[in-house]
Amino acid sequence: MKFLFTAGGSHSTVFSMAPLATAARTAGHDVLLTVDEPVLEAAEAIGVPAVPVPHPGEAAARLDALLDLSRDWTPDVVVGGLSYVPGLLAAHLGVPYVRQYWDIVPLRPEPALPELLERVGLDAPPEHALFIDVCPPALRPSPTPGARPMRWVPRNRQLRLEPWMYTRPKGRPRVLITAGTRAAKLRNTGDSTRRLVDGLRLTGAEVLVAAPPGAAEQFGTELGDVRVGWLPLDVVAPTCDLMVHHGGAATAMTGAAAGTPQLITPENNYAKEIARAFTGFGGARTVVPDDRPQEDPGEVIAESCREILADPAYAERAAALRQEIAALPTPYEMVAELEGLAAG
Repeated sequence: MKFLFTAGGSHSTVFSMAPLATAARTAGHDVLLTVDEPVLEAAEAIGVPAVPVPHPGEAAARLDALLDLSRDWTPDVVVGGLSYVPGLLAAHLGVPYVRQYWDIVPLRPEPALPELLERVGLDAPPEHALFIDVCPPALRPSPTPGARPMRWVPRNRQLRLEPWMYTRPKGRPRVLITAGTRAAKLRNTGDSTRRLVDGLRLTGAEVLVAAPPGAAEQFGTELGDVRVGWLPLDVVAPTCDLMVHHGGAATAMTGAAAGTPQLITPENNYAKEIARAFTGFGGARTVVPDDRPQEDPGEVIAESCREILADPAYAERAAALRQEIAALPTPYEMVAELEGLAAG
């Protein structure tokens, strides 16, 4: 059978789709993943066959590209997520559409939807044949009727591992900060991220800073025993006592699957929805430094980090969420559902 997965717009959408796509390949099926060019390398890094298509924001061009692809490689099932486009493709081909969605916020409006509907001869967006929800039930404010839950399985690119990545330090907490492109600012002692790192070091915590590959060589020993650079979050997260990040979907769910408390500093409305759900459950805290404009952001975040590390309730709630996720059906179990849809 042939399963076409569609993702794009960010690396996290690729990592979210990868476990189910990989499970389908392992079961012996043909799988293609379509993504926009900027995130194609993410699919390549995790070993999923991928084809470039226009960005999800270019809905009409993306639909045209998928229609062209389907003439040469016709799927038995289409699996999509955030966009209406995969469903329109499936309706045009007369095959089942599966919506896999981990998210907490509703499906985003598609400005070009009327034009797209006219293009495929539909009056309204088609209904999905199956809705796979990777959002843990405890975080879903209003469950979708008929949704099939599936376990979140962390997935990210891999490189050679070092022993410290999969072992906990003895006698001290470990805090992971996802800095991304902000890592370059760590050289500036006046930068808030640098002050956060310094503040955590003073508490005796081991600090890991997830940053682009090569960052470790740039800093050398400048930050003492702080480790800066590429980190396999799926391996490192279970060894941490706290994760500090900006509310990215894949990062938050990786921390949840590991049972790691989180401090989330959301920078947009999308991340705020994610932060609100995790904080409401009790395994995380949301910190918006702009709410305390007279104080240094790094010091505000460091203060909250210390409070989370000192309060065992955060770890207890994070562990409860991990247990809920672990009890959900695996992607391999969900492949049987896809096979049933394809068989009619």
